[in-house]
Amino acid sequence: MSTDDWNQHWKAYAESATANPAQAYRRSLIFRALDLARSPKPVRLLEIGSGQGDLSRELKERHPELELVGMDVSEKGVQIARSKVPDGVFFQQDLGLPIGLPERYQGWATHAVCSEVLEHLDDPLAALRNARRCLAPGGRLVVTVPAGPMSAFDRHLGHRRHFTPALLRRLLEDAGLEVAALHGAGFPFFNLYRLTVVARGKKLIVDAGGERPLPKLAGVAMKVFSKFFQLNADEGRHGWQLVATAIEPKAA
Repeated sequence: MSTDDWNQHWKAYAESATANPAQAYRRSLIFRALDLARSPKPVRLLEIGSGQGDLSRELKERHPELELVGMDVSEKGVQIARSKVPDGVFFQQDLGLPIGLPERYQGWATHAVCSEVLEHLDDPLAALRNARRCLAPGGRLVVTVPAGPMSAFDRHLGHRRHFTPALLRRLLEDAGLEVAALHGAGFPFFNLYRLTVVARGKKLIVDAGGERPLPKLAGVAMKVFSKFFQLNADEGRHGWQLVATAIEPKAA
């Protein structure tokens, strides 16, 4: 399987990804950064790299009134997302290419999320510049990317790089966005979880691949970490989950 074959990745790892406690923790950070409850209405949200739709589904559950559009390179991911969020709109889109969404979505999004996407791309700068076409002036973009060491499973999923706060800030600014906030999150238990993933090495690729049930010990570990994640520091220098909020500049 190619590291970039996301149709195959979602066929193999969709179930284990949904069960991953890091996903739920990351979504909680995203919801806080979006601050939708206090945002002017209507809210029009674009998910850049919508994957299999777990974040989109929870966004609609929390805020049924929001308009939601997702785009992802994977046809399989788009198919799963559509089944999970029937009233969302999902497009297949290579983020490295100019955005091919209908013209009505130019300058459409009051909010956007790009979560755990940029580390997969050869040219994340081009992807951000392309996506800006869809952001309304003053629109809020929340970005999450991994920091810390890379695991064998990360490499299997096509990670090109992990970020530092300085590298992420420079990327967002080079894309023409204004950085409103940027911090690490997850110390100490998210970091410990990531070290566990690193320690599992290539065994995790098989364990999470869906060809057989997850080992019972893995299931127990995920439940334990899910509880421990409630004790994480959600802002700080040492967390290996980076969270940034960037703003699309308003016209002068």
